[in-house]
Amino acid sequence: MAVMKHTEHSDIRPIRVAIVEDDPDFSSALRLVIQGSPDMQLAGCAATQAEGLALLSATPADVLLVDLGLPDGSGIAVIRAAAAQWPQCSIMVSTNFGDETHVMRSIEAGAAGYLLKDSSPSRMTDEIRSLASGGSPISPIIARQVLARFRNTPTTAAATSVASDDAPPLLSQREKEVLDYITKGFTVHEIAGLMQLSHFTVRTFVRRIYSKLKVSSKAEAIFEARTQGLLP
Repeated sequence: MAVMKHTEHSDIRPIRVAIVEDDPDFSSALRLVIQGSPDMQLAGCAATQAEGLALLSATPADVLLVDLGLPDGSGIAVIRAAAAQWPQCSIMVSTNFGDETHVMRSIEAGAAGYLLKDSSPSRMTDEIRSLASGGSPISPIIARQVLARFRNTPTTAAATSVASDDAPPLLSQREKEVLDYITKGFTVHEIAGLMQLSHFTVRTFVRRIYSKLKVSSKAEAIFEARTQGLLP
């Protein structure tokens, strides 16, 4: 397991990126583009599940890229452990597995983005920036699978959405405001500017929204909020 340092002088702290990837060519290409990006820093690199789990004992990264098909086990175990040990870290899957089981298990474990390896490593930097800014990069084919899953899953939310007048609202006014901005496609940093809050505060609101709606991604939050009548 190698830990790399990038010494770029900037007033803005670079995005710390950790990689768990067993394909040596793809891993090498990723490392090169990250090290060549002035706004990024390679925080660590692992090639197995065991190394990925060990990586979590180091200083937390801002973004963690995880492949699912590791030689000694599934990357989902790394995602689950990272979500618990690095709660502020945004996790993105980069893999060849595009089936529904892997997709849903990854999202449930804590992944905020899911990309198939049809993007070049150089384009991955754009996805990393998007993820670090509060976005949820998802390959189009994966997004269609997720939406199809929601459309085909019966829900009882509609039957229980009408609460008594005395019941407290599910989301606070501030949380609804943040959710409305998320629905309109604003990133965490953009929402922070619009609401005149720190991006850390906005991330806290986002986590509360996910927790209250029992979801783990932006797409799920929007779907569930609309299902429950919280959004028009």
